[in-house]
Amino acid sequence: MTVRPKKNLGQHFLTDKNIARDIVTSLKANNIDKVLEIGPGMGVLTNFLLENTNYETSVIEIDHESVDYLHKHFPQLKDRIIEGDFLRINLSEKISDKPFALIGNLPYNISSQIFFKVLENKELIPEIVCMLQKEVAKRIASGPGSRVYGILSIFLQAWYNIDYLIDVPPHVFDPPPQVQSAVIRLTANGRTDLGCNEKLFFRVVKQAFNQRRKMLRNSIKGFSPRIEELDAVLLTRRPEQLSVEEFIDLTNNIERLMATPSNSEATNK
Repeated sequence: MTVRPKKNLGQHFLTDKNIARDIVTSLKANNIDKVLEIGPGMGVLTNFLLENTNYETSVIEIDHESVDYLHKHFPQLKDRIIEGDFLRINLSEKISDKPFALIGNLPYNISSQIFFKVLENKELIPEIVCMLQKEVAKRIASGPGSRVYGILSIFLQAWYNIDYLIDVPPHVFDPPPQVQSAVIRLTANGRTDLGCNEKLFFRVVKQAFNQRRKMLRNSIKGFSPRIEELDAVLLTRRPEQLSVEEFIDLTNNIERLMATPSNSEATNK
């Protein structure tokens, strides 16, 4: 029995066992009792995950055909095969209310959505090892000044250290994707508090990168009519030039401007 890769699910099954082993051994899983694999397909990573008895492996798979295959070929997983959509499940209820690691060959068409789900549950997920489209992997791992540095880079780097591990060529998949792939590892950086209003931070970063070619003077002016009171040099910079820490400082300064009326506003009152 084999599973037919389904285009609508973005399935490209890894066939190279050496690469599969390298991906699994990249997972540190320090002080973690459980690992969740996203989209195991026919279990090429699962085989190696089950060899490690330091943690308990569970899998989540949306494809019913793959679920049937996994039940047949991995009876040791028993009730740890979850049929469902990772993006829709409540992780603390369905997986664990204690920290667990994530691993998987992510469907390329929803990889960004998966990372935003991770961010919503960052206190539960201290480590992720995953394969995804090389372009997205480069974007996540890039730093300030890179042309691919962006919203996802900042949001993930605010909470995780990013390691770009290996490139993976198309011919080791069935069917081969039309893009290059790469493996990255995200490890929690120990930050427990962002040091600013987190909701406002997300708004500031998104607004700045929605007009990434503009200077900050223009892209963030909607937050306050007093934006020109910020550092003049900062206002001439573009969003891809700012580090996570600088965006945190910017958020705090914007919140201060929003909370304090200008002289003219105070006079009118």
